[in-house]
Amino acid sequence: MSTAHMRKNHFRSAASWLVATAIFAAAAGSIASDSPGFVRITPAEVQWRDIPGGHGAQQAILLGDPDKPGIYVIRGRFPPHVMDRPHWHPNARYVTVLEGTWYTGTGDTFDLARAVPLKPGSVMMHPAKAAHWDGSAGPEAVIVQITGEGPAETTPVDPTKPFWMELPH
Repeated sequence: MSTAHMRKNHFRSAASWLVATAIFAAAAGSIASDSPGFVRITPAEVQWRDIPGGHGAQQAILLGDPDKPGIYVIRGRFPPHVMDRPHWHPNARYVTVLEGTWYTGTGDTFDLARAVPLKPGSVMMHPAKAAHWDGSAGPEAVIVQITGEGPAETTPVDPTKPFWMELPH
């Protein structure tokens, strides 16, 4: 890779970071801040909401709005032994494991034997329109943080099957 190409990519990364920071600051809205542009959210301020039909899975929107254009940050909480079926999103998503072991798989077919367990601190990028599935295949709850660009629709690979499933244990 040429030095000019590396500089161009570095500039793009820096520009993207600045745009994302500006969007996060604008999205803060009602979240308490003591200086313009800074946002702080404590664990006690995270507002979890049940996902309909999610077997106890929950979501919390931290910044932005995943249903609208722009950058968003959300958290997902999977109770033990709850996974989702293969699906995809129109835009790339960046997932960081915060708690528990998150089991991930790629492709159109759910096969727990092919799942890759990711421990806290792990990061996974879901490319735009790439089929994947994930959740808590073990006895512990899992919390992940997802950053992406909206609108963030979820399209199941097989819409005839329930999206969420509880694994036998």
